[in-house]
Parts: sequence; C-alpha cells; structure tokens
Amino acid sequence: MDASQLSSPRVFIQTVDFDLTTEINILRAQDPRVGAVCSFIGTVRDRTAGTPGSISSMELEHYPGMTEKSIETMIDEAHQRFDIFGARVIHRIGLLQPLDQIVLVAVTSAHRGESFQACEFLMDYLKTQAPFWKKEQTPEGARWVDARVTDDAALAKWGIESRNI
Repeated sequence: MDASQLSSPRVFIQTVDFDLTTEINILRAQDPRVGAVCSFIGTVRDRTAGTPGSISSMELEHYPGMTEKSIETMIDEAHQRFDIFGARVIHRIGLLQPLDQIVLVAVTSAHRGESFQACEFLMDYLKTQAPFWKKEQTPEGARWVDARVTDDAALAKWGIESRNI
C-alpha cells in the first residue's frame, strides 16, 4: 500500500446516495498503475424469502466510530491478502426504499483477478462483521434482519470464522 492510500479516506457511512462514476474516479485518482477496477453495489430489494412486495422499506443503523474502524480493518486485511492499490467502501444508513443503493465496495489493482477477489472478500467480510443493524418494514410490521448462514459460509471460505452466534 502506498502513502496516498493511507492519507485518503476509504470508508464513508452516510445517509445520502452515491454516484458510481464519481466514486470510481476518486478511487483511481490519476493512478497510472491501475489496470483493473472491480465494484459491487448492493441495493434494497422489495422482497424477502422470494415474496415480491414483502418489504416496503429498510432502516439501517450503525455504531458510529466502531463501524468505520471495523471496515478500515477489513480494508487493511484485503491489502495484506491481495495485490491491490486501493479500496473504497460506502455504506448508507437511515431509511431506504426498494431500489435504493445501500453499499458500494470498489477495489483497484493491476490485474482483474486481484480486484475481483478483494472486492468479494470485502463484501463477504462486510456482510457478517461490520456493526450494522437492519430493520425491514413488512405488511406484518417491522422486524430486525438476522445474520444469514450463507453469509457466514461465504466468510469462512476466506478462513475467517464469523462472530455471529
């Protein structure tokens, strides 16, 4: 990791939406080493368990300070595991509607393989280890979203045991 990556912000927790092109341009920031950029955007679905229209909104909460530190640690781990140049994570909080963007994970590297792996690693880590809480509004009322076994299994493939019980 070069010094420019240490000084530029890598993690943003915010209520406002983000623009993919703007964020990728910031991440690339005139770095001529970049040959690959991989990004993932997660959005709010209108369904749970395959039932269309079963979610009217989702509210996301976090633990300020702890959340950013946790994600920074994840990015540091990605830099240790993969030959990447930069990473940027944006996670929204507050009340979101179906189709709204929730999260952006973007990674740069010299070649696509490292970028793809690091992006997937960060998303798997983020889904299980970052201190976010999600509450879905359904026709039956509000309910907190529990951790999914499939997310824990995705993290395990990287040799990391989930802290979810």
